[in-house]
Amino acid sequence: MPQKKNPDVCELTRGKTGRLIGNLVSLLSVLKGLPMTYNRDLQEDKEAVFDSIDQVKTALEVYAGMLAEIELIEDRARQAADDPGLLATDLADYLVVRGVPFRQAHEAIGKLVAYSLEQRRGLAELRLEEFKQFNDRFGPDVFESLDLNRAIDRRTGIGAPSRKNVAAELERWDAILRERP
Repeated sequence: MPQKKNPDVCELTRGKTGRLIGNLVSLLSVLKGLPMTYNRDLQEDKEAVFDSIDQVKTALEVYAGMLAEIELIEDRARQAADDPGLLATDLADYLVVRGVPFRQAHEAIGKLVAYSLEQRRGLAELRLEEFKQFNDRFGPDVFESLDLNRAIDRRTGIGAPSRKNVAAELERWDAILRERP
């Protein structure tokens, strides 16, 4: 239907993963019993390898076209990403930093999220007293853990999405692409 805006490219590409996983299993099966040198079994690797390369190249070409046409509505994207429920892991980390074993923190946050859903209020809408019902180590600074910008910037490990990491990665790729003809 012309009025629909389904992400067909994404859906079709997601569907290709079964084929690619099948190719991988095929390759692993061919390689599993090989001794240390070339064997005629390796004649069977070509179809899976070349098919996988073709499928990935096609997906990348189509994705490049799709990404060039994407229109981001920043307010809606921010609203979707601003759901404090997405930051439940940050709340568990908050408790761990305050000496709560992760298993207990995980359990407390699971109950807190269930309570929040039951109350039909987001985590940021709960009062400190409500947080303390689930663990007494919650303090007034707990609400800082529910700030999306702070949460993103705390993720500084390799490949993590802090703004600093993303800027560095964009710069790196920009330099690589500028070198290409």
